[in-house]
Amino acid sequence: MMALETGDPAPDFALPGAGGETIRLADLKGHKVVLYFYPKDDTSGCTLEAQGFNALLDAFAAANAKVIGVSPDSVKSHDKFRAKYGLTFPLASDEAKTMLEAYGVWVEKSMYGRKYMGVERTTVLVDREGRIGRIWTKVKVPGHADEVLQAARDLA
Repeated sequence: MMALETGDPAPDFALPGAGGETIRLADLKGHKVVLYFYPKDDTSGCTLEAQGFNALLDAFAAANAKVIGVSPDSVKSHDKFRAKYGLTFPLASDEAKTMLEAYGVWVEKSMYGRKYMGVERTTVLVDREGRIGRIWTKVKVPGHADEVLQAARDLA
């Protein structure tokens, strides 16, 4: 699998979201799209990241950018996570990991010497034409949503 780079077409996807909706990249053409990939609902880092994006949703909207969180958790898990923290942006469920693999974020990780597959915390900013405008890998949560917002404002 080749790594995605700035300027590449963003891989299209159709994933289940809350309330039976289907989230499709193709439906968002004409908007900038922030796809942030995170490992697990309701864990400390993922919760802080979600709250960071949620707090800036109005500013993202003003920059004509939509925010979508993506993880391998189920829709049911996403619904609980959204309700618990009052999240108002969509969370896409990729239990089959096809989109996670297409974006190169389903990777081998290591903790305490044990290797396992998981999501590498990554954010991809897609431009209005569906091309990758910027990629952040191995994201550190503090200040990240602000940095992505600034990049979304700067992206044509």
